[in-house]
Amino acid sequence: MILRLATCLAALCAATASHADSLPKPGDYYLISRDHAGKFLGSHKLFKNESDDLKQVTYCGNEYFVRDSSVAWTELEAEFGHVVHVEFNFGKGWRPICANPEREVTLADIGVSLDAREVLAGVSTAPSTASRLATIGAMFRTSVFEDSKSGLGM
Repeated sequence: MILRLATCLAALCAATASHADSLPKPGDYYLISRDHAGKFLGSHKLFKNESDDLKQVTYCGNEYFVRDSSVAWTELEAEFGHVVHVEFNFGKGWRPICANPEREVTLADIGVSLDAREVLAGVSTAPSTASRLATIGAMFRTSVFEDSKSGLGM
């Protein structure tokens, strides 16, 4: 039982640490949506390294790796009339480096046939961070329940 508890806690710590890694740092690139007055509305991170759930794209001649949901989000933000740029965090603020990324890369360009709304609603088969955390939580609840049934409860 202690081994199961330790395993669950380690998984939870890893998930929390990965969330902390998602905070913007100098040198990061993001898709950023703003209103016409320049007020920040939302963002999605662009990655410089390949990963299983990312697709390679090119915005304004620069290569990045991006999630399907990020491309869907740019399409909807543009549809809502928001201004979307690729922006670079230079440590003292954000510098726009590419305008209208929604015109450069579409869902069809990365092989996704779903509508942007469907992608953002989770119709895609890629697991989300929330579903990974739910799985970890369920694993913990199941372990405690099974152990209490066998008389080894906490």
